[in-house]
Amino acid sequence: MTQNNMTIPDASPASATAPSAPALAAPSHSALADPGALGLAAFALTTFVLSMSNTGIVPSSAAVLGLALFYGGIAQVIAGIWEFRNHNTFGATAFTSFGAFWLAFWYLESTGGNIAAGASGMGTFLLAWAIFTVYMTVAAKKTNGSIFAVFVALSITFLLLAIGAFTGITAIHQLGGWFGILTALLAWYGSFAVVYNSTAGRAVLPVWPAK
Repeated sequence: MTQNNMTIPDASPASATAPSAPALAAPSHSALADPGALGLAAFALTTFVLSMSNTGIVPSSAAVLGLALFYGGIAQVIAGIWEFRNHNTFGATAFTSFGAFWLAFWYLESTGGNIAAGASGMGTFLLAWAIFTVYMTVAAKKTNGSIFAVFVALSITFLLLAIGAFTGITAIHQLGGWFGILTALLAWYGSFAVVYNSTAGRAVLPVWPAK
């Protein structure tokens, strides 16, 4: 995707972690297909499944582990590397970073590292990702409204999850899960817009590009 297309995008927690993604715009006519649709879809689906657990609707977060490794992690990193090829600094940074977030999440959950880290360790992990997401949100204002909305929601998600991890207050963690679901839905719309507009050969679904 182009600089105004983008992307991310990762992240929500299972035990105490968050998502994690931010390519939208008119159809691309470059030699390469827009990787933004893949990156946003991978971010959205993985974030949705984890956030369902964070809200408490789904009792276990185990179902997200495979997604975190293969879809949210590896597929999103591939999309990020593709964005480097497309000279899209924002998309490359966002997709590669949030893909790495999901890989880190998978590792922590699979090895018990999240338990060893404790509340303060996981809280710091989530806070660091919140800081990264906030400054990417500032840059997202220069892409389009769809991507900007994803990053705003994701920033709130990470902050709530970090606070929930530090304080141990379940209600705050669950609220972070609800914002994670909102983030996933926004990212899914962005992915759908890229796919549909590209397939239609014209801008059908709005993404509100920055002026």
